[in-house]
Parts: sequence; structure tokens; C-alpha cells
Amino acid sequence: MESLFTTQILKYKGKDLFTCDDTLVREIKLEIFINDEKVGALMATPVDEQALAVGYLMSENIIAKVSDIESIETKDDGMSVHIKAKIDKENLAKLNAEGVVISGCGRAHTANIDPQSIEASKITSEAKFNKDEILKQMSEFYTQCDLYEKTGCVHTAKLFVDKDTFFIGEDIAQHNTIDKALGKARLAGVELSKCFLMVSGRLSSEMVAKAVMHKIPVLVSRTAPTCLGVMIARKFDLTLCGFARGENINIYSGENRING
Repeated sequence: MESLFTTQILKYKGKDLFTCDDTLVREIKLEIFINDEKVGALMATPVDEQALAVGYLMSENIIAKVSDIESIETKDDGMSVHIKAKIDKENLAKLNAEGVVISGCGRAHTANIDPQSIEASKITSEAKFNKDEILKQMSEFYTQCDLYEKTGCVHTAKLFVDKDTFFIGEDIAQHNTIDKALGKARLAGVELSKCFLMVSGRLSSEMVAKAVMHKIPVLVSRTAPTCLGVMIARKFDLTLCGFARGENINIYSGENRING
């Protein structure tokens, strides 16, 4: 299914009224199946569906590593992803098979986010990142996001590996962008411990938790974190940066990884 849809609209420009074509982003319910069992559904933009499914299931600790995946296939004109894989059945049982993750970013992780309940270890990456390089990448961020450029209607995420390698995730749901970008990187076999992740929206507990689950050392946004997001970042030694605009950046945790 195409991710974009063109329709005719009425538009006021000052006092002038005229008709024109407008490009809209599609929204679908993407169903996810593991070993022939439906495990849930995500409201999502129909692009990079396989990466989204893999990123989401790894964020939920249902699939531990890409090598556990035997096969992955998109069916029903892009409306479902079917995966054969070795899984953690206990974590799978926590998912509600009939649940739908809404596109409004209200639920990105299945359990209540509590710093004490996240099943992850501390991030031990010793990688260092230059402040100016982070800000340079943030300034170029949106120009590399096709759906955002065409519609202005999606959230975006970018995993920076090096100047020649990066992975973009775009979706109506902010948390899906992380799963898409990281799902792409995981499927490509990228070592995540030397990367940093940029997102377009706020650094909520759900967004921070996803970075922690994938052992991303640095998470950056142009906007602010929440209190709980900062608490989780500090507990797991994630470098959390907000308000990364122009020449400025706020560092809320893990400052040892950022140099000037």
C-alpha cells in the first residue's frame, strides 16, 4: 500500500479561495504475527513495515537478536507482517493480542513505565560523541525525511552510524519512528553501541525506554524530556540530550559521552 494519498481541497491564501491538490499520509492498522499467532497491532504509516515489527518486538524483549528470526514476510497488501522466530514466551504473554497501539503516542511500551520494572542492564558503551557533530546532524535531520518534507504530518527518527550511514524512521506515531529506525539497523547488522539516535518529538519515558532496551548510548531531541524520561536515562546510564538547536544543547544524563 502506498504511504501517501493525494486529494483535492479548498484553500484560502489571504483573501483568495481556490482548489488545489494536497498530499496526505495514510494511516493503517498493521497486524503482527509471530509463529502464526497474532500478537498485536500498531496504528502506523504503511512504510518500512518489517523494520517496524522487528524493532517493536525487540523493544519488548520478545525477540532477543536478529539471528533468532527465521523468516519475515509482509502480507495482505502491507497490512500485516508475519515472522517466524525464536521468542521469549513469557514476554510475549504480556502483550494483549487484541490491543492496538494508538497513533497518538499514548502507549509505546506494553507495561507501565517504571524505572524499577524495566528489564534491562546499564548501557556500558564507552563511545564519545562530539557536540558539534550532533548539532550538525540535528540541523540536517528534517531535510533527509521524505514523508515529512512532502506532508509535514509525521514524526521522525534518525540513527546516526557515521557520515555515510544512517537509518531514518518516519511515522504518524512517534514511538514507531524509533522502532522503524532501529529495526532497519538491526536487520542490517549494525553495532548500535557507537551510534546516536535523534528524534523529532519530546523525550518521554516510552521513547527513552526504547533506547535503553536497544542499548543506544545517546538519545537527542530538539525538544524537552519528561521527568520520568530523565529518571530512566540516569538509572540506565543513557546519555540524554534535549533542546539541541543551533549551537545549544542540554545534557540531562550521561554527560561523559559528550565532548565539546
